[in-house]
Amino acid sequence: MTANNTAAASCRFADYFVISGLDIETGLEPDELSGENYEQSPLRRTFKSKVLAHYPENVEWNPFDQDAVGMLCMPKGLSFKTQSDNRDPQFHSFIITREDGSRTYGFALTFYEEVASKQICSAMQTLYHMHNADQYDILHTSTTICISSSESNSDNCSDIPTGMTKLQRFNSYDISKDTLYVSKCICLIAPMPFMQACKKVLEQLHQAVTSLQPPPLPLESYVYNILYEVPLPPAGRSLKFLGVYGPIVCQRPSTNELPLFDFPINEMFELLGLENVLQLFTCALLEIQILLFSQHYQRLMTVAESITTILFPCQWQHVYVPILPASLLHFLDAPVPYLMGLHSNGQDDRSKLELPQEANLCFVDIDNHFIELPEDLPQFPNKLEFIQEISEILMAFGIPPEGNLHCSESASKLKNFKGSDVVCDKKNGNIAGPALNTYEFLKENETMARLQALVKRTGVSLEKLDVREQAGSNKDLKVHCDEEELKIHQLNIQIREIFANRFTQMFADYEVFVIQPNQDKESWFSNREQMQNFDKASFLSDQPEPYLPFLSRFLETQMFASFIDNKIMCHDDDDKDQILRVFDARVDKIRTLNVRTPTLRTSMYQKCTTIDAAEKAIELRLAKIDHTAVHPHLLDMKIGQGKYESGFFPKLQSDVLSSSPASNKWVKRSAPAQWRRKDRQKQHTEHLHLDNDQREKYIQEARNLGTGMRQPKLSNLSPSVIAHTNWKFVEGLLKECRNKTKRMLVEKMGREAVELGHGEVTITGVEENTLIASLCDLLERIWSHGLQVKQGKSALWSHLLHYQETKEKKEAVLGSTSSTGIIQDLERRKFDGLAMPPLKISLTQDMRHIQNIGEIKTDVGKARAWVRLSMEKKLLSRHLKQLLSDHELTKKLYKRYAFLRCDDEKEQFLYHLLSFNAVDYFCFTNVFTTIMIPYHVLVIPSKKLGGSMFTANPWICISGELGETGILQIPKSILEMTFEVMSELGKLTTVLIGHDNSGLYAKWLVDCVVVRNEITGHAYKFPCGRWLGKGVDDGSLERILVGELASSIQETDERHCRTPPMQQSPSMIRRFVNITPTSRQKLNTGQIQESVGEAINGIVKHFHKPEKERGSLMLLLCGENGLVSALEQVFHHGFKSPRLFKSIFIWDFMEKAYVYFESLEHIEFTQEENWQTRAKNFCKFVAAINGAPRNIGKDGKFQLLVCLGARDHLLHHWIALLADCPIIAQMYEDIALIKDHTLVNSLIRVLQTLQEFNITLETSLVKGIDI
Repeated sequence: MTANNTAAASCRFADYFVISGLDIETGLEPDELSGENYEQSPLRRTFKSKVLAHYPENVEWNPFDQDAVGMLCMPKGLSFKTQSDNRDPQFHSFIITREDGSRTYGFALTFYEEVASKQICSAMQTLYHMHNADQYDILHTSTTICISSSESNSDNCSDIPTGMTKLQRFNSYDISKDTLYVSKCICLIAPMPFMQACKKVLEQLHQAVTSLQPPPLPLESYVYNILYEVPLPPAGRSLKFLGVYGPIVCQRPSTNELPLFDFPINEMFELLGLENVLQLFTCALLEIQILLFSQHYQRLMTVAESITTILFPCQWQHVYVPILPASLLHFLDAPVPYLMGLHSNGQDDRSKLELPQEANLCFVDIDNHFIELPEDLPQFPNKLEFIQEISEILMAFGIPPEGNLHCSESASKLKNFKGSDVVCDKKNGNIAGPALNTYEFLKENETMARLQALVKRTGVSLEKLDVREQAGSNKDLKVHCDEEELKIHQLNIQIREIFANRFTQMFADYEVFVIQPNQDKESWFSNREQMQNFDKASFLSDQPEPYLPFLSRFLETQMFASFIDNKIMCHDDDDKDQILRVFDARVDKIRTLNVRTPTLRTSMYQKCTTIDAAEKAIELRLAKIDHTAVHPHLLDMKIGQGKYESGFFPKLQSDVLSSSPASNKWVKRSAPAQWRRKDRQKQHTEHLHLDNDQREKYIQEARNLGTGMRQPKLSNLSPSVIAHTNWKFVEGLLKECRNKTKRMLVEKMGREAVELGHGEVTITGVEENTLIASLCDLLERIWSHGLQVKQGKSALWSHLLHYQETKEKKEAVLGSTSSTGIIQDLERRKFDGLAMPPLKISLTQDMRHIQNIGEIKTDVGKARAWVRLSMEKKLLSRHLKQLLSDHELTKKLYKRYAFLRCDDEKEQFLYHLLSFNAVDYFCFTNVFTTIMIPYHVLVIPSKKLGGSMFTANPWICISGELGETGILQIPKSILEMTFEVMSELGKLTTVLIGHDNSGLYAKWLVDCVVVRNEITGHAYKFPCGRWLGKGVDDGSLERILVGELASSIQETDERHCRTPPMQQSPSMIRRFVNITPTSRQKLNTGQIQESVGEAINGIVKHFHKPEKERGSLMLLLCGENGLVSALEQVFHHGFKSPRLFKSIFIWDFMEKAYVYFESLEHIEFTQEENWQTRAKNFCKFVAAINGAPRNIGKDGKFQLLVCLGARDHLLHHWIALLADCPIIAQMYEDIALIKDHTLVNSLIRVLQTLQEFNITLETSLVKGIDI
C-alpha cells in the first residue's frame, strides 16, 4: 500500500508526537543487541534508549508500535558526550512498514542534553575507572603500544608515558571537571512523508527549548496544534501553518501528477554520482538485493526513498528497511530480495563487514561514493542518451554529474546557485547572454569526456544541446518558501519526470500485451501464480536487440507482475489506483502525440516534454496558498503547567494532549478505520463480485507471491519470533523453487505445454538465459540461508569446494584406484549399442571442468557455470543430492534453521529440480562458446565386412552450429581418438569422413561414427552403412554424414528398464554393391508424394520458429526423411532395371540429361528464353559438381545438386526441365512418377513453397564447389 492510501485513513498532518531518550529510573543498560564491544571506552558504547512519552496514547487507524518507534528514533540507542565533543542536533527520517505493506513515516531530531542525574554521572565515572584499569593492564603487558580506538588520533607510539597521557586525555570522563551530555530525540509520526515541513517543526521546537527567551506560547500549544489542528493538505493543494517561530508551507501533488516525494533527490546524485545511481536503479528494477551503507541515517533514508520513487510506475514489492537497527542484523540473512540500509557505525572498512550473501548483492557505500555490483548486470536501455539528459538538468543546478564527495558544500552551493542566472539574466531587462554550453561543462570532466566520445559514435551531437531555462515562465511568481526549498522542489520534479518518461516511452504500448483473464475473477485469483498475465515473448520480439538482456529480466520481476495484475484488476478509470491512472494518462498522451500504430516501436530516444507543466503546477501551489491551518493558541492548562527549565526538553502535559478538540472540522472526515477501509475497497468488490475477506486474502497473497516473505516486524525479538521468521523464509524459498521450475518447464516445452493449458507459446534464447540466471540466483539465496561462516562471494561454490576437499582427502586415503564419488552404470557401457566407454558421473569431475576454464574468474561465475553444466547433463538434482548427502559437512557449514537442514523441504526442492530432466537444455554449450572442449571420436566399421584388411589412411572433419574442426587424421588400427577444439563447435550437425585410397585394399565399409563432447557428455551418432572406395558402391572416397543427438546419457540413471528411443537416427540409403536399386522397398506414388510433402513441411516449420530455437537444417535436407531422400524416391520410381551386376544411379540419368542439354545449345535449338536459362543453369551446376576436386560418389553428387538447387530456389525449375527431357523415355518405364504430368505439376507446386526461405548450407557440404 502506498503512502497515499494510508493518508486516506488519516486526515491529520501528524498522528503522534514522541519523546525518546534516557530513562533515569532504569539507568544505564548496555544495549547488547547492538553487538557493542566492551573494549571501547564507555563514552563510545551504546546504551538502551526508551520511549519516554508519546501523545496521544493511541489513534485507531495507526496503532502506536512502541518497539518499532523506539528502535528507529534512536537506532543506535543512547550516546553520551562531554563538553569537548561536537553536539550538533541531527535530523533523520524513517519508515515503519506494516506487515500488510502499508507505511507510516517518522521524522526524528536527536540533540544532546546535560545529564542532571548524579547517579548516572557517577555510574559513568565507575565505568571509566574499570575501563582505564583494563587498558592500563593491556598497555603494560605489550612492549609496543598501539592505540587504535576510534577516538585516538595519535600515530603508533612506543613510549608508555606518552601512551598513557594520550589514553587519559581521550578516554576519560572526570566527574569533577567534565559535563556529561546524553542524546534525546523528539519525533513526529505522520501518514505522509512531508519531510521538509516536519523537519522545520522539530527544529523550531528544539530551538524554543534552547533559546534564552521562552517561546510565545507553552510547547503544548504547538504540539497540540500539529497533532489536532493542522490537516493534511488535500490532493493538488498547498497548506500553510505556524511553527514556533515562523510559517511552514507544504504542498501535495494532485491525483494526475507524480506521487508526493519530499526528500532532496539531489543528495543521492551528489553522494553517488550519476553513473552509480543508474546502476543502482537497474539493480532495484531487477529486484537484486540492495544494501546501503553509511554512517548518516538520513543519507540511508534519502537514497532509499529516492531510488524507490524513480521506479514509478512500479513499486518495490519486497523487504524495505531503509534503516536497519543494529539489533536486527540477522535480517541480512534473508534469502529474498531486499532494500536495506545499514549504519556503518563509523567503521569505514568494508572488508570487516560479514554479509551472508553476496552473489547477487548490490552494495552501496554511500559515504565513499562507491558501489559494488553483482556480475552480469545488464545495461539499462538507451543508457548514454539517458545519462546525457539527466546530466543537463543536474548541471543546470550546479551539481556535477560525477557526484560530489563533500555533499554539505554542494548543498550550500545549491543554496546560492540559480540555474536561471547561468542561462541568461533577464532581471534588469538585459539582453539574454549566450545559452549555457553543456559541451564546455562536459569537456572539463573526465567521466563525461568518455561519455562524449561514446555519444559521438552514436551520432548524437552535444554542441546543439541547450540547457533548459529554469522555470522560464514563472519568473515573477512570489512563492511562499525559501529559494533553497524551491530549488529542491524544482530539481526533484525534473529528475523524476525524466525517469517517468523513460518508462512511458519504453512501455507505451504495454496494454496491447496484457493478457486479460478469460475466466471469472475468483478463479483467476486462486490460480494467479500459474497464470501468465503478459505476453512477454511478443513484447520482446518488438524490442531493439540491445534492450533484450535488461527487459527480459525485468519482465520476470515481482514488481512488473504486480503492476500488470493491478492493470487487470482495474478496468475503469475510477477504479485505478493513482499511480496506474497517472501512468496510463501519460501513455495515452504519447500515443496521441506520436499518432503511430500501437505496436510499432521506434528506437529513437524521446526526451521528456512534461517537465515545464509539472514544475509550473508546484510553483503555482507555492505561490497561492490554498489552506491556512488554525494558529497555535493557549490551551486550557492549570496555572504553573507548561513551565520548564531552559536547555531541557520536558515531558509534556499528557492530559491536554490526549484528546482532539470537539469542534474540529477535520474530525468529521475521521470516521472509524474499518469504515474507511471498507469504503476504499467497495469499488473493487463491486465489479469483482468478491467479498472483502477474499479480496484482503488476495491482496495479501499477491504481495507475498514468490517469496512468502513479509516485512520483518521490528518488535519482540524473542528466539521463537526469529525462528518463525526463518521458517517463513524456508517456506518462501520452496514455493519460489516450485514456481520457477514450473515456469521454466512450461517455457521449454513450448506448444506442448500450451495445449495442456499452461502459459505462452514461445521462448527466446534471451528469455531462457534469463530464467536460468534467476534459477542460479535462487540457488545462491538457498545456499546462503543460515550460513555459519561466510566464505567467498558464492555460498554454493564455497560448499562445493568444501565437498571437493573432503572427497579428495578420502580418495588420497583410499588410494587412487578406488573410484569414490563416481557412479558407473553397467548399462551405460552399451551406449545405444555403441562400444564407447561410459563417461563417469562425478560431481567433483564436473567441478574440475569448470575450474579449468580460464575465462571464468569469480566464484559466482564458477557456481553459475557449474549449474548450467549440471542442467545440460541432466544431473543437477543428482549432484546437489550427493552434495547434501554429506551431513557432517552440512552441519558444519549451516545453522540448525537453514533451509538446507530442513529435511522435508530439501527433499521437495531436489524433487522439483529433478523435473528439469524431462527437457533438453543446451545452456552450457550455448553460453561458453570460446572454451577448450575435448571430443572423443569412434568410427565403427561394419561387422559383416570388418575393416581389418583396410590399408588406406582415414580422416574426418566434424562440423557444428558454431564451427568446424578441419581435417583430422584417424589412426587406422584403432579408429578411435580424442582431440581438443579451441572453441566450442556448438551442437554437432555433420561429419565428413573419407580416406586417401592408398594401399592394396582401399575399400572401407563404415557402419557409423560416434562423437562425444567430453565435458557435457552429449554424444552424436552419424549413421553411414555405405562403402568408401573406388569401384565399389557409388565410387565415393568421402561421405557427408548427418547426425543427431543420441539418447541422453542420463536415460539409464534413474530407471533401469528402458524403452527404445522413439525417433530413428537418420541413416543414408543403405545399399551395398550387390544390392541393386530394384531391390529397394517399392513405394507407390501416393507414399512418395507424402514423403516429399513431409520433407518440405519440416523445412517450412523450421523457418517459422524463432531463430534461437531452430534445429539442424542439414538434418531436414540430408537426414533420413529429408528432402534429398524424398527426391531420390521420386527419381527411383519406375527406373528401368539395369543389366546383371551393373548398378545404375540417379546421377547417371542427370549426366545424360546434362549431355542432352549441352548438345542443344550448340545446335542453337530454338526454345523459349526461360527454358534456355533453366537448361543453362542446370548444366552449370552439374558441371561444377563433376569438376569439383572431391571424391564424393554419385549419390553424394545428387545430394549436393538437390541442396544447391534448394539454396538457389531452382529445384522446381529443374524438375519441370527434366520431366520434358527425352532421356526420360530411355531410362524410365511408363508407370514412372516423373512421366505423369499431373503428379509432376503438384510436385513443382510443393517445391515452390521453398522460394520464400533463405537456405544456407554448411561449408563442409559445399567445399570446393564455386557457384
